[in-house]
Amino acid sequence: MLVFVALGRIQSRIIRELVTLKVLGTEAATEILGMDQELTGEAIEKLLMEEHNVSENMLLIARSRAFDLYPFNAKSYVPNEQTFEYLDKDFCTEHKVLPIGIVGNHLVVALDSPFKMQLTNTIQQKTRMKVIVLLALEKDLAEKLRGQDESMIPIGFGDVVERLGMSVDIDESAMDEEGGATEESAPIIELANRIVEDAYFSGASDIHVEPFERDARVRVRVDGQCSEKLRIPSKICQSLLARYKVMANLDIAEKRIPQDGRIVYKQFNRRNIDIDLRIATAPLNHGEGCVMRILDKQKSTLPLPDLGFSQENLAKYRTVIRRPYGMILHCGPTGSGKSMTLYSALNEINRVEVNIRTAEDPIEYTLAGLNQMQMHRKIGLTFASALRAFLRQDPDIILVGEIRDLETAQIAVEAALTGHLLFSTLHTNDAPSSIARLTDMQIEPFMVSASLLCVCAQRLMRRVCKVSREPYIPEGNESEILKRAVNWTGQIYRANTTSGPNKASGGYKGRVGIHELMLIDEDLVRAINTGKDTNDIKKLAMDAGMKTLHQDSMLKVKEGTSTMEEALATVAPDMQEIHHR
Repeated sequence: MLVFVALGRIQSRIIRELVTLKVLGTEAATEILGMDQELTGEAIEKLLMEEHNVSENMLLIARSRAFDLYPFNAKSYVPNEQTFEYLDKDFCTEHKVLPIGIVGNHLVVALDSPFKMQLTNTIQQKTRMKVIVLLALEKDLAEKLRGQDESMIPIGFGDVVERLGMSVDIDESAMDEEGGATEESAPIIELANRIVEDAYFSGASDIHVEPFERDARVRVRVDGQCSEKLRIPSKICQSLLARYKVMANLDIAEKRIPQDGRIVYKQFNRRNIDIDLRIATAPLNHGEGCVMRILDKQKSTLPLPDLGFSQENLAKYRTVIRRPYGMILHCGPTGSGKSMTLYSALNEINRVEVNIRTAEDPIEYTLAGLNQMQMHRKIGLTFASALRAFLRQDPDIILVGEIRDLETAQIAVEAALTGHLLFSTLHTNDAPSSIARLTDMQIEPFMVSASLLCVCAQRLMRRVCKVSREPYIPEGNESEILKRAVNWTGQIYRANTTSGPNKASGGYKGRVGIHELMLIDEDLVRAINTGKDTNDIKKLAMDAGMKTLHQDSMLKVKEGTSTMEEALATVAPDMQEIHHR
């Protein structure tokens, strides 16, 4: 049995844990505990490591057990774009705090000492979250906070742009006839990769490379908002575009017509970033430009309840996607979340008993159990031809990426009428407009009404940061809009642009879907068959319980998910004559 003599209670507990872990013998522990002089914790640890071969990691485990904390191996932790979302990096570096993640309403952080109770209280006040403390080695925390790990976000573009600006020499073999860098020069390759990786780690959905008269700019779209990342000389821009075209196997000599392609980025980087880029080039007035959509193959679909559906809409949508046949359409502009919703719906009804076929351009997510087909227009593989092929392959459920033309629309309607459940998308502003869009394509109204089950129009709206949002009571026009849309006159929230973890993005983080779900009932069937206009169809749908996009956006404002400013910027208020209920 060990006797605790001269050493402090804390050091004694650590030594006892080392004995329990069998990394320190009982005799050695008794010798250390029996020392007459009072030793500091640092001196004890030095003695244990130098004279008794106790490793730093075992000391960390023993120290954690002594304080009833969990040890954390910070050395193996890979920081990402969300690491400093709730605590800014300057604060973390100053106080030696490494944020690890969120568990429920708790923020998990790693500290180098269990005695930092005041710091823990400060973190709770800053984040308005409870704190879970893990114990880590000081040197590992310092290394991560310095950002030495090569997996961290790229650190800007200045050095590579300076090299491309010819402030340092570039090999003559990597120069074009006008004195610019070619697509195969090392700085161009490095710049192309940095732009992609910076956008990826920033959570961007798109990258824009846009030439102007004197220079060119690179912009990224994060949470639906474009922001400028970089300005480069025009000559470099054309070499950069050529590099991206090489990566996508496009014709670099052809600059007069638009080209579409796909970059499998895993082939061009050493960080094992597994994403694809859908690239679309276009000839512009000052040269060729491009837009690249980032397709993260590591992302999985979200469950339907996480997409922003209200409880009422979610129950209705789950019922309709389990119908045996008919057509379900999703409407909205590019980037409104249609693909994610469709994938989530398919994932929910995906069973071994059903045969699901999809025709996509491009395949954005790969789901187990689905038979997915990539379109290839150059060889004649279009949505219409894929749909014809599917009908001969015994499908139960079919997804067609988009209804673009009469041929695809006709086959989709016929499939829905012959015992198949068909999902697709359409570009319209709201759900009732989809009826007019289909009839404009020369689809007979009675065919539309007989095949259509529901139309879901949707948009994505930015979420307000829950840590820094500010409550207030709306007045004037804001109050009137809320009262008319969702009969609410109480407190709502606005974004905080001056403080908080997301002040750089205007007080917002992430996006949430808003939905307008129009189910086809007998009244709507009669209205479609008799050629009623879009406004009449909208009134009938609202009488049957449909909430408009504007009403759903106001519901998100009422719940504190977003702000009035963001809601009105995303969807305009309904016309006065529609508010007849």
